[in-house]
Amino acid sequence: MKKFISLVIVAAALGFNANAQSVLDKLGSLGNVISNAAGVVYSAPISLDGTYTYNGIAVSATSSEGGVLKNLAGTAATSALETKADDYLSKVGIKPGAATFTFNSTDKTFTLNIGGISLPGTYTVGDGEKTVSLVFGKKLQYFSLTGSLESSLGNVKMVFPVNKAMGLIKKITSVLGESSSSVASLASLADGYDNYRLGFKMSK
Repeated sequence: MKKFISLVIVAAALGFNANAQSVLDKLGSLGNVISNAAGVVYSAPISLDGTYTYNGIAVSATSSEGGVLKNLAGTAATSALETKADDYLSKVGIKPGAATFTFNSTDKTFTLNIGGISLPGTYTVGDGEKTVSLVFGKKLQYFSLTGSLESSLGNVKMVFPVNKAMGLIKKITSVLGESSSSVASLASLADGYDNYRLGFKMSK
């Protein structure tokens, strides 16, 4: 088994992204473990239902960033960005454990609870439950955004284009009554990551 896992990772590192991903797709949960070991984002179908706790900012490279080889080289960079983003947002009350998303798969509604404030909306999933579209209600001026759902060792990432994610963060901090240089600093930092996606790590 160890030899097999090593072969998959080596193939990925050599740039055979399509072939490696095909193997990972067929391996199911084991493929997910291998994928994470190789620094590859492997997105398994996710059924959004129930309550998820916010665990921090998630950063993910888009496919245009070069596939497996680029991700292997960029893992440290994305982790550093996540750390900086978490630091900025913790100063305005958006910190791990301080927010929850509750999804109701029956009527396709959700509620983001943060800082004692409920922000409801509706959602849809698509592409085999690998994409998600959120439409918030009146409190956030019906702000909408569409992104990707990614699974990683039992956790879930919900990531969006950087400009849309920053738009949501700004609206949330505004509703919370926060006006801080920390959000401006995060926006400035995110400007250099146009080809990345930004969002939320969550777990049930």
